[in-house]
Amino acid sequence: MKTIRFMSRRWLALVFSGVLLLVAIGSLATKQLNWGLDFTGGTLVEVHYSETASLSAIRNTLETKGYSGATVVSFGTDRDVLIRLPQGYSDKEGAALLVTLQESFDGAVELRRIEFVGPQVGDELREQGGLAMLLALALVMLYIAFRFQFKFAVGAVVALVHDVLITLGFFSVTGMEFDLTVLAALLAVIGYSLNDTIVVSDRIRENFRKLRRTDPEEVIDISLTETLGRTLVTSLTTLLVLTALALFGGEMINGFAIALIVGVMIGTYSSIYVAANVMLMMGVNKEDLMIPVKEGSEQEDLMP
Repeated sequence: MKTIRFMSRRWLALVFSGVLLLVAIGSLATKQLNWGLDFTGGTLVEVHYSETASLSAIRNTLETKGYSGATVVSFGTDRDVLIRLPQGYSDKEGAALLVTLQESFDGAVELRRIEFVGPQVGDELREQGGLAMLLALALVMLYIAFRFQFKFAVGAVVALVHDVLITLGFFSVTGMEFDLTVLAALLAVIGYSLNDTIVVSDRIRENFRKLRRTDPEEVIDISLTETLGRTLVTSLTTLLVLTALALFGGEMINGFAIALIVGVMIGTYSSIYVAANVMLMMGVNKEDLMIPVKEGSEQEDLMP
C-alpha cells in the first residue's frame, strides 16, 4: 500500500484549523448562541388537529393575536403541532392559546400537553450541560492517558475541544436554535470523534513498536494510511443516515442531525490531522511506547 504523506501538510492543516477556531470563538464571543426554549425558559404547547394543519396559517394567526416570537413546527404527523412561546408567556396564556387556535380552525383542536420552563430551570440546564461536556473531556483524557500515553491523551482532548468549538461556532454563525437535542448531539460527537481517534492511536502505538528505525512522522503517516479506509467508510455511512434524518426527520430532530453532520465531518478531519499533529509537536517517539522490562527478566532469559 502506498503511504499517503498526511503529515507533510500538517502546517497547512494547522492554519486551516486556526482559522476555523478564530471564526467560531469570535462568533461565540460576539453573537453567542441562539438559545432554545430549554435554556431560556418559556411555554411549550402541543395540540392535535382533526384535519391536516397549515403551519403558515397558524403562524399568521398567532402573529395577529399578539403571540410574537412563537415557533410553530410539525410534531410527528401533519395533524400534530408543537408551539413554543418565548419567555414572558405563562402557562395560563398557553391554555388561552387553544381558544385562539380553535377560533381560526373549522375542525376540532385538542390540547395534548402544556409545559412551562422557567428561566431559572433554563440557567440550570445550561450550567449542567456545560459541566457534562467538561466532565466528558476530563474522563476521556484520563482514559487515553491510562490506555496509551499522556501525549496521546493531550492530542485526543485537543481534537475533541477543536470539534466541539467548531460545531458550536457553526450554530452561532448560522443562528440555528441551540436546544437540548443539539447538546445531546455534541456529546455524541465527542463519543464518535473519540472512537475514531482511539482506532488511529492504537495503530500508531502498534507501528511505533514494530517499525523501530522509522522516524515518528513516517510512522504516523503509515498508521493513518492503514486506517484511512475504515475511517472513510464509517464516516460516509454515518453521514448518509444523518442526511436522511436532516431532510426527512422533521423540525424536532433537524438541529440534532445538523449538529451531528458537522461534528462527524470535523471529527473525521481532526482524527487525521489535529490529534496526530499535537502528538508530533509534543515529540512523541518510540521510547514513549516501549513496554517496560521487569528487573531481573534479562538475567532470567540468559539462564539455561
